[in-house]
Amino acid sequence: MNIKEALEAEHSKKQSFLIRDYIGKDKKKFATLMKLFFGPDKILNQRAAWTVFHCFENNNQIIFPYLEKMILNLEKPVHVAVKRNTVKVLEDLEVPEELLGLAANNCFNLLANSNEGIAVRAVSMTVLYNICKREPELKNELRALIETELEQPNPAKALTSRGRKILKMLQ
Repeated sequence: MNIKEALEAEHSKKQSFLIRDYIGKDKKKFATLMKLFFGPDKILNQRAAWTVFHCFENNNQIIFPYLEKMILNLEKPVHVAVKRNTVKVLEDLEVPEELLGLAANNCFNLLANSNEGIAVRAVSMTVLYNICKREPELKNELRALIETELEQPNPAKALTSRGRKILKMLQ
């Protein structure tokens, strides 16, 4: 299978799973996918992002060589699918100690940015909560940011629901 051609051919869950199954635990094939994930083609970035997440679900160890670059990628103007799937990886992973600060900074920035996608912001909240369990000094900053979000006129239901749950867990 040519991963690039497969991504170009169709954007569907079925196709994403076919590519994931083709990659399996093969680091070289996964490296090919990651080149597309980080590459200059925005459509391929978007399509690769979903498959990257499915590969991570299938074998979470495969992501570690790319984790720092993925976190740094959150600072760039990338497709929302790239950000969403990156924070979903961070949500389901114990972020290595050396990347906690970088992950926290980027997730705080995503959560605070009202122009970001709702799912990206909601999942960033959970990533930050998980980081706060290891770095309790960040709890006040997260609490303040969530409270600010909840005070906005017509806040998104996903942010309101998740924000209230996380505020309860922070107490």
